[in-house]
Parts: sequence; structure tokens; C-alpha cells
Amino acid sequence: MAAKFNGYNLASSCVINMINGKRFSITLVLSLMLSIMGCSQSDEAYYQPQILDEPPAYMTSADFSVARKWNELLLSAIRLDYARPTVHARNLFHISAAMFDAWALFDAQASPYLINSSLASISQCQLVIGANATPAGAVAAQQVSISYGAYYLINHRFKHSPEAQHIQALNDTLMQQLGYDLNVNFDSDSPARLGRDIANCYIEYGLSDGANEANLYANQFYEAVNPPLPLSKPGNGTILDLDRWQPLAFAAAFIDQSGNQVSTGSAPDFLSPEWGRVLPFALSAANLQIHDTAAGEYWLYHDPGAPPLASNQRLHEYQWGFALVAAWSSHLDGNDGVMVDISPASIGNVEQLPSTFTGMQAFYLLEAGGDSGQGYDRNPITATPYPAQWVPRGDYARVLAEFWADGPDSETPPGHWFVILNAVADHPLLAKQLQGQGELLGNLEWDIKAYFTLGGAMHDAAISAWGAKGHYDYIRPISAIRAMAELGQSSDESVDNYHPQGIPLMAGFIEVVTFTDDLAGALGRDVGKIKIKAWQGHTALADPQTDTAGVGWILAENWWPYQRPSFVTPPFAGYVSGHSTFSRAAAEVLSAYTGSDYFPGGVGEFKISANDFLVFESGPSMDLTLQWASYKDASDQCSLSRIWGGIHPPADDIPGRMMGITIGQAAFQKALSFF
Repeated sequence: MAAKFNGYNLASSCVINMINGKRFSITLVLSLMLSIMGCSQSDEAYYQPQILDEPPAYMTSADFSVARKWNELLLSAIRLDYARPTVHARNLFHISAAMFDAWALFDAQASPYLINSSLASISQCQLVIGANATPAGAVAAQQVSISYGAYYLINHRFKHSPEAQHIQALNDTLMQQLGYDLNVNFDSDSPARLGRDIANCYIEYGLSDGANEANLYANQFYEAVNPPLPLSKPGNGTILDLDRWQPLAFAAAFIDQSGNQVSTGSAPDFLSPEWGRVLPFALSAANLQIHDTAAGEYWLYHDPGAPPLASNQRLHEYQWGFALVAAWSSHLDGNDGVMVDISPASIGNVEQLPSTFTGMQAFYLLEAGGDSGQGYDRNPITATPYPAQWVPRGDYARVLAEFWADGPDSETPPGHWFVILNAVADHPLLAKQLQGQGELLGNLEWDIKAYFTLGGAMHDAAISAWGAKGHYDYIRPISAIRAMAELGQSSDESVDNYHPQGIPLMAGFIEVVTFTDDLAGALGRDVGKIKIKAWQGHTALADPQTDTAGVGWILAENWWPYQRPSFVTPPFAGYVSGHSTFSRAAAEVLSAYTGSDYFPGGVGEFKISANDFLVFESGPSMDLTLQWASYKDASDQCSLSRIWGGIHPPADDIPGRMMGITIGQAAFQKALSFF
């Protein structure tokens, strides 16, 4: 249990709540649990809070609103939980929306999202502010209701977390820092009771929104077509369908992106393949397509259509995309002497995304890496030139792959954009005006509305992206590259290792092993196989703390993404890229909400220290700073990072970005209707 109760006894009229035959974990303290079961306040026992010896700095900051403090706590809870982008996009939205509702009930102009709305017919969501719930200061009432609502809802959503007790202690400590009593009497109307009742509403709503929360978000009908790829063996001789997702079988353990061991000696299941059926925020039924299968229905909002397949006339697109991923792996060497300017003077400012395959070939730079963005002659805000920042390309590509990968201790991709939002809010040059116009908003109102809007966009991005992932069930690069190379090469029909579905050859990047090759092996056993100039993988590292694997020619059957050996690739299909969808939707929201496409002052940045950032090998070799002029530039960089990381081909990327544009704009307009 995440919380400890002293002498917790229930009256005889109450029963222990059961959900699908499983005992409901008692982490919802005090009246929340009892109100769900219909028990009265008199049935409660005294709760002893778990208080941290030293509260985190955000809890004691005089500059942060109460909403900001709960958002920081929520991000901390996500970092301590399993890496589940879909689940946490939903958590970010529901908890942000609950805080918004608690604020809106005391605001003369705003309308709550779920409370007293047609979205929720359950009685817990029909709330009236009682006479005792409206003290003279509405802001004080808002702060109390926000806090009790966030407290109880976070307790509920993270009760099964591997660090549930730590999260409970964070919750209790913040309530103590705010001066709120966890043993308050809820018999009378009060802002505290209102907050608790709002949490109850979202809990009940969440049990019927299609996420299958009651069964711990378990898949209901999806089954993988391909048997697992055994990572302890070279090649990919087990694959049956080159167009479909393939689970990965780990010899030791699979450790998720948050650093939690999820399975041992087995292949992790597809995460959230049926997530398209979750109730959205601003997604419209007019943009919904329902695909019936023998197993069940897949719901797709903004259906991007099928990706290029190995089994149809778009085979050449399929081969080009995965070959580009392999070629970009050759950029992951910080000692190859290639220097690049990573300032906004040279990167970013993409004017138009490609809409055709020919356009994609011109958009992604095969040899140099990156895209066709030309950067900015001058800072759009200050009208001064951006100083150049020359760094090794291998440092830049590796840092991007890890910065945007949201690995251990990360808040997952949707949470990453809340971190960026908070950094923008803290910038001294930001004027906190809605859409850059009108009166300045106080910190509480600014935060409440921003979290609600961004949360809605992230929630809808997860529903849309994973709806496509589940239905199209598309293959990942590690499976496709190894499988194509095992078939042979598709460029020269005159030689024995030709296969029409093989991997295309690219001089200097993808070639055939010859007798004079160092990779030929004893008695030439590997002659005729495919080799790739690529990151050499974890076997080339004697000590990850001090060594780098570097780039060299390796057998394609041993190709590895630039990821941890205990993770390799996220456990779900590639198409469309969740990172691309989340990031572009977030960029649209931040641009619209702040009234500017650009970071305050025309530059956002994140500083990286030499030899103190990369996780599974040493690096980068020098200090560098990631910089973006606009929110869209940051989003585009995130998308590119997934190609360098060996996680997505271009075919996954562009449709995700396009979906994100529509989703972010719709979410912002929907949020405005409640303001």
C-alpha cells in the first residue's frame, strides 16, 4: 500500500470495494474511499500523513501558484511510475482538468469541463457550491479545492505505481506545506469537500472512459502477428510479416523508459493498441473512422491512411525509409571530424512539410542528416543574428536521441512538454496574456488554463496516435532492417544475394561483405551478407561510463538502435510516431496560448555538460546547448531525434506531425470555449 492507516476500521454497513474480483488498494485516504463505498465521515479513522524530511524546492517556492506545485508533483509521480505515454497523457489531462474545474466553479466567466456537464451523467459530477464553500476570497477557495482535488486524484491514479509510497509521501508533504488538514471533516460544505468531490467525479468518469483502468489498462483483444524477435541472436529469422509489429524477446530483462523492470526473459506486450476508443477532449466524431476486425474494433481519429508496405507497390518507399534509418546511424560518432552549427542560424525554420514521397526524399538529408530547414538570418524577436554553435555532429545526434527519448527519470513525451511549458512560464520576458493580448493574468489563472489546454491536446494526441498504432500495427526499424538484410539486397539483380524485398545498397552506408572484407569471417562464412556503417552497439563498450562504441562497419544482422540494451525499442508499433504527434500538438498549443510562435526572447535552450549527459556511453565530448527559435523548431528536432535513435523511419514521422497540427489547434479552440 502507498498509504498507511492507523486503526482503519469500516462500519458494518460498509464493505471492502471490489473491482473485477480484485481488492481495491487502500491508497485513497479518508473520505474519498468511503464516499465511493457510501460510508459516512463517522466511519473514518485518523490518517497519519507520510511527510518527507526535506520537501522538494517547488513545494516551498513563493513564486509558484498552487496549480504549478501540483503539476510539478504530478510530473514527479510520472517519473516514478511505469513508462506509459498513453496513460500519463490521460493522467496529465484529467488532473489538469480537475484543477481547472475546481478553479472555474469560483470564476464568474469560466465553465467547468466535467463538473455539471453532459459528459458525465454520474451523480458524483453534479456539484453545487454550498454556502460554506464560498469564503470572502474566491482565490483562497480555488486553492483549497484545487489541492484536495489533485491530492485525491493523484493518490488514486498512482496507487499501483512501483513507487506508490514515495508518491503518497510527496502528496502528504505538499498538503502539509500548503497548510491543509488531511483529517478535515467533510460533513459540511467547504472548498475542501468540493475538491474531494471533484476527484470522485474524475475517478468515476475514468472508470468508464474506455481506458480499461479497472483492469490496469490491459489489452482487450489485440494479438501480435509476428513471434518475438530474440535479441540474443543475430538477424531476424522469426518474422512472418514484414509489415507488422514484432515483439522483442529479451534474454535478461526488459526495463522500460522510466527504468522499471517490467518483464524478465519475455517479450513485453503492445502498450495500448486499443487506446483509440478512449473518450477524447476535442477530437470530433466527424474525424473518426471505426475499423472492424475479427478481434474487435479499432477507432482512428484523423486516420492518416496506411504506411508504405513491403507487400504492395510502395515497397520502394518502405525500403528507402528504413535504409535511411540505417544510414543515419553512421552519424553517431563524435570523433568522425564532422562539425555542424546547431544554432537557430542554421537549423529550424521548416516552412512546409512534405506531402509526397519525392518531397520526403528531398526533406531528409541522407548524408548530412537532419532536414531541409534553413535556419534564421536573424532572431525574429530581437532582430539580431544568432551566434553560431559548432559541435561534433555525433555529439549532437546522440544528445538529441537521448534528450527527446524520455528515458530513465523522465516524465514521458507528453510530460516533457509540460516541463517546457513551465520553463516558458518562468521566463522573465514572457507576458502572461492569453494569446498575447488583453490584461495580464495572475500565475494561478495562467497555469490553470495552460495545463488544461496542453493536457487536452496531449490526451487527444495519445488517442489519435495510438489508434493508428493499434490498427496499422506497423513494423519497427530493428525488425525491418534485420529482416530485409537477411533476405539480401534489392539493388543488383545479377548477383545471388538479390531479393526484391531485400535492403537497398547505398555506397558508404549499406554494402555487401566481400572476401577482402574484415567482416568476411573464417573461411568467408559471412561473404555475401549485408554490412552497415553504423553505431557499433553495446558489445563495443567495455565501460559505458568512459567508453564510446563509435561507428564502424557491422553485419546488418547485428544492427542495433541507439538505445539501452535493456530497452531497445518501445513496446508498441511505430506508425505513427507518438513523439511527432505529441510534440507538434504541443507546439501548436504553446504558439496559440502565448500568442507567439517563438520562445520568449526568440530562443529556448537546454544546456548539456560534457561527459555528463549520455546514459549508456560516454559523452558528449564537449559542452553544448540545444537551442530553438520556435516551439515548432523544438517539435521538429524531437521528430528527427527518433530517426537518429533508430526508432522511426520518415514514414512514421510526417503523418504524426500532420496529425499533431490539427489536434493542437482543435484542442486550443475547445479550451477557449471553457474560458
